[in-house]
Amino acid sequence: MSEKSFTLETDADGIALVTWDMEDRSMNVFTEAVMAELAALIETIAADAAIKGAVITSGKKGSFTGGADLKMLRGMFDAFEAKKASDPQAAVAELFERAGHMSAIYRRLETCGKPFVCAINGTCMGGGFELALACHGRVAAEEAKMGLPEVKVGIFPGAGGTQRVPRLADTQSALQMLLKGETLSAAKAKGMKLVDAVVPQADLIGAAKAMIAGGLSAVKPWDAKGYKLPSGPVYSPAGAQVWPAVASLYRKETNDNYPGARAIVKCVYEGLLLPMDAALKVEQRYFTEVLQTTEAAMMIRSLFVSLQALNKGARRPASVPALTLKTVGIVGAGFMGAGIAYVAALGGLNVVLIDRDQAAADKGRAHSQSLLEGAVAKGRSTKEAAEAVLARIVATPDYEALRDADLVVEAVFEDKGVKAEVTRKVAAVLREDAIYASNTSTIPITSLAEAFPDQERFIGIHFFSPVDRMMLTEIILGEKTGDRALAVALDFVRAIRKTPIVVNDTRGFFANRCVLRYMSEAFDMLVEGVPPAMIENAAKFAGMPVGPLALTDETAVDLALKIMKATIADLGPEAVDAKQLKLIQTMNEAGRFGRKAGKGFYDYPQKPAKKHLWPGLKEMYPQKRPDEVDFEELKQRFLVTMAHEAARTMEEGVVTDPREADLGSILGFGFAPYTGGTISYIDGMGTKAFVALCERLAARHGERFAPTPLLKEMAAKGETFYGRFGQAAAEAA
Repeated sequence: MSEKSFTLETDADGIALVTWDMEDRSMNVFTEAVMAELAALIETIAADAAIKGAVITSGKKGSFTGGADLKMLRGMFDAFEAKKASDPQAAVAELFERAGHMSAIYRRLETCGKPFVCAINGTCMGGGFELALACHGRVAAEEAKMGLPEVKVGIFPGAGGTQRVPRLADTQSALQMLLKGETLSAAKAKGMKLVDAVVPQADLIGAAKAMIAGGLSAVKPWDAKGYKLPSGPVYSPAGAQVWPAVASLYRKETNDNYPGARAIVKCVYEGLLLPMDAALKVEQRYFTEVLQTTEAAMMIRSLFVSLQALNKGARRPASVPALTLKTVGIVGAGFMGAGIAYVAALGGLNVVLIDRDQAAADKGRAHSQSLLEGAVAKGRSTKEAAEAVLARIVATPDYEALRDADLVVEAVFEDKGVKAEVTRKVAAVLREDAIYASNTSTIPITSLAEAFPDQERFIGIHFFSPVDRMMLTEIILGEKTGDRALAVALDFVRAIRKTPIVVNDTRGFFANRCVLRYMSEAFDMLVEGVPPAMIENAAKFAGMPVGPLALTDETAVDLALKIMKATIADLGPEAVDAKQLKLIQTMNEAGRFGRKAGKGFYDYPQKPAKKHLWPGLKEMYPQKRPDEVDFEELKQRFLVTMAHEAARTMEEGVVTDPREADLGSILGFGFAPYTGGTISYIDGMGTKAFVALCERLAARHGERFAPTPLLKEMAAKGETFYGRFGQAAAEAA
């Protein structure tokens, strides 16, 4: 394609305006063609004596760029893997060159002899912000957001980000931003000295041009004689204060699980000892190394490629025309229902919030009011915008108000009889083309659908708590759920900016089945006499955000008992380990119901005191000495038991797309993100190695670790889950 992404206009003062506006794209992204065109523009501007300097901005309203194009990143990985098989050395050399391509273009801009100013009109992420940092000046619109989020997808800012940020901001702030992948407001970026000015959107281009007209230097500070680092030299008294703390913070935050984060620290440390050109080569070398890691490949696939595909509706039935939802009904104004109402209104939908009486419905609406007031107080919303969102929520006990709803979500108590009663009431007033969804975490959708007259229009939508913060939703297909119901559910989830996974009906669906294994394994460890602190620490070192005992407290220990009893009622007493049942019964008998009761596996004293593990846990079982426990094996047990269950759901056909198992595990219960998710954890080590690990754990800890028939078959054939299921899922989508 020969279409141009940039336009160049020079005004009477000799200042060029370069506008980036890609055709047929809602957002500018970096492609090979874009980079080639940008490189040529830099040379044109540098060679034209009539041009005094240039302003780079975007023609997209509210957006400068979202970063790199998926196909370009995927292409780098694919080309490397293809060449590595025949010539590993050449493959690495080629990867090194490609990894440094963008950085070389930016360095040429930086040293071309003409001043460049980046006018940041909106969202400016990744390589786009690195382009801005390479410019000699930066002006941002007041509402602009910017950042370098690469560490969140397994890599790091490899086009100069690790070198320019710590040469503009102090070392500690720079590292914090880089390691967290933090998104900055324009004001915060200015406070860190990453942008020079923040102005109203209408004044953006004028302010950028004025900077050049005012005599902006075409030489960056670090290329000028006498330049001093913001935090002083690495080897200095100030550096001696910063770097030991950095190493400690890095290990605390990452447990050394993320090669990209480790490389950031090394790049900054080594780079600040060198001139810029040498420092950029250090960054390029580490970037090439990180691109070759399993963690980077898995994280990019799951948290970048798959995430965008699912968010864009990869599982939406192509046979159903595009739909625009206007009104949704939420029945049940408790904590979950109120949360669903809030995100629906925030997504621009009109909401009818129903409960048994006006007071209960109003209480649910008040939840949204509280969240909106908090957003205004924190500067994340304006009073006018918050009022507009709240105005979209109508609270009432009158089911007649649901007649205009395109979709109704039932979010009442987790009881089949209660849900059936509500379902019949809604069905009496619902339009014949409207869709009905049940928000349930455990009850099979097919059984709930029996109370609805047209089961093709019945579907499950499982939200996670708290709804406003959790990004995942499970969409559950009953045996008779139709394509239109699935399409409407996916359209709704997209409108409220959540990530959907589509699963077939089963008890516990996907996420709960896996997370219950996580907690169950911790109960086994307690019974074995593993010290509770080692259990929690092993989970965190394995990459989990919350220890399993703390998670049980959050979800409630009495709920754990209810789940065990329900499982026994449905599947028989053999379905629950007797020792685990006794543990949970003992906790409940002692009134240790979890955080809500102020005591569970942890004690929760009044603030400012912090929660701590209940000392009584050690007295329940004979305790092993720490040297009697294999800490690495504890970590493996947690990850393997969840990944094993995820594999089982695929074998049973509950999950049909490995992308959904991976994203469901990361977004739903925080499965170690550096692995790329439960299925990528298996594929990353290889099915043969995973089966061998399962067999070792089964020999030591019981049949629950014994690999399933599918896993054994795949190991024997050398198959991966993405190889066996991924292509079929992609084609079906």
